[in-house]
Amino acid sequence: MSKLTRILSIDGGGIRGILPGQILVTLEKKLQQKTGNANTRLADHFDMFAGTSTGGILTCLYLCPDANDPARPKFTAKEAVDLYLLKGGDIFKNNLAHKVLSAGGMADEKYSAKSFEDCLHTYFGSARLSELLKPCFITSYNIFNRSTHFFTQHDAKEKEGYDYYLREVARATAAAPTYFEPALVHSMSEVSYPLVDGGIFANNPAMCAYAEARDLFYSGIKDANPDIFILSIGTGTIKKQYEYKKAKDWGALGWVAPLIDMMMSGVSETVDYQLRKLFEAFGKPQNYVRIMPELGMGAPEMDDASPQNLAALKEAGTMSAEKADAVLDRVVDTLLNTNYTSITT
Repeated sequence: MSKLTRILSIDGGGIRGILPGQILVTLEKKLQQKTGNANTRLADHFDMFAGTSTGGILTCLYLCPDANDPARPKFTAKEAVDLYLLKGGDIFKNNLAHKVLSAGGMADEKYSAKSFEDCLHTYFGSARLSELLKPCFITSYNIFNRSTHFFTQHDAKEKEGYDYYLREVARATAAAPTYFEPALVHSMSEVSYPLVDGGIFANNPAMCAYAEARDLFYSGIKDANPDIFILSIGTGTIKKQYEYKKAKDWGALGWVAPLIDMMMSGVSETVDYQLRKLFEAFGKPQNYVRIMPELGMGAPEMDDASPQNLAALKEAGTMSAEKADAVLDRVVDTLLNTNYTSITT
């Protein structure tokens, strides 16, 4: 008998975090129905959470402890996605003065970070990374050292140098270049780090999560084929086409937006390909599930927080969950089978 290590991984994508958020609202409801426990939460049924940018924020929300009961999650899946539905307009607020000073995002970041930081403070208060309910892997990038920077609950519990206020973790992982200024976060050992959105190198953090899980849960075990299950959720299929006749004459300025778009989607697709092949090679293709929601009538822009687009994204997320109903039922069965038996034994 071998216990299955269950991982939830969520891509980056700005306001489109509503899409995986709605799918996970459905998943949590299914878990409640299957267990007969209305208080069950996503944190009860995954062993590790991973997220980049908006996925990192959702990870923090799902694992944030309740101050009145530190052993239980503070937010339901619905309350987590409500951060976007209720506060999205404030986070991506197009302040006229800032818009003028930044020349529409050309001379400075597109949005002031104040509303974003106020929102994160409201939701997370003084909670710390080390207090999260399960191990996690949240990405960011250090622009001074030119190195990856990962936030991990399990390391934060061991050393204060790896521990941070949760609001700063969320701010750093979502510090998307051109949208928000870099985040200057401070560890509990009072060391500062200038960080930007982890989406610049790991918009889909599922492969990183897999590697971290092998080290965390299987360290010292001589097993080339550990029992790991990954549910990876994207933030909407985006395939904007760029015409050769136009692209061939772009300079640095013309390439900025298309490059970010292609980089994020390309990285996500590459990780999906790698994990599919990896689990196929292990003879366990069913242990890797990738759900890419449809945008429906929602806009592809990461910062369109207009009331119309928020409603469209919520509807698209709900529709995507309905289309993935059979897949989510299988995920529920896998998550609840705590006495999982490896198919290779």
